[in-house]
Amino acid sequence: MYKKILCMFFYATLALPCFAQETKDFMSAGSKEKAPRVLLSTNMGEILLELDPKKSPITVENFLTYVNKKYYDGLIFHRVIRGFMIQSGGFNEDISRMNPSEESIKNESFNGLKNKKYTVAMARTADPDSAKAQFFINVVDNVSLDFSPGKPGYAVFGKVVRGMSVADKISRLPTQRAAGMKDVPTATVKIIKARVIIDK
Repeated sequence: MYKKILCMFFYATLALPCFAQETKDFMSAGSKEKAPRVLLSTNMGEILLELDPKKSPITVENFLTYVNKKYYDGLIFHRVIRGFMIQSGGFNEDISRMNPSEESIKNESFNGLKNKKYTVAMARTADPDSAKAQFFINVVDNVSLDFSPGKPGYAVFGKVVRGMSVADKISRLPTQRAAGMKDVPTATVKIIKARVIIDK
C-alpha cells in the first residue's frame, strides 16, 4: 500500500510541469490578439491599414469609431504633397467640409511610434490635442513630425501593409488651389468605403 502511494505521488509530480507548461502556452496563445485592420477602398485602388491599439489605444479607438459609423465613405484625399504625405478625412467630393461627430482626442505622439514611410498618423491643428477624424499616410520618413521633448508630434497609430503603390500613386498627382486650400489633387481621389477587416 505504501509503495502504491509513493508511485502515485511520483507520477503526479512528473505530470505537474507538463500541465503548467500547457496552461502557460494556452494563456499565451489567448493573449495574442490580432491587430485590427481597416481596408480603404478608393477609386485608385485599395490601401490596407494595420492599427496599433497597444501603443495608440485612444487614437485607434477614435479611428475605428469613425470607420464603424461609415464616416469616411465618400470622402476625398484633399491634401496631397509629393515626397511628404497624403491626407483625408475632412472633405466631401465637392470639397465641402465635414463636421466630425466625436470630440478631439489626446495626442499620443509620445508612444514611441515614428512617422516613417507608409505609417498612418492623425492630422491636427497647432493644438496638439485637436485631432478628430483627419488622418494622413506618410509616403517618406518624416522625422520632423515626430515627438521630441517639449515638442508634441503627430500621433502614429498604424501602418500600410498593402497598397503602398496606391499611396505613392496618389502622392504623385498634380495639385491645384481649390476652396481656399493648397495641394488639392486635380483628379478626385475618393474613399469609396472604409471597413474593418475580420480575419476568418
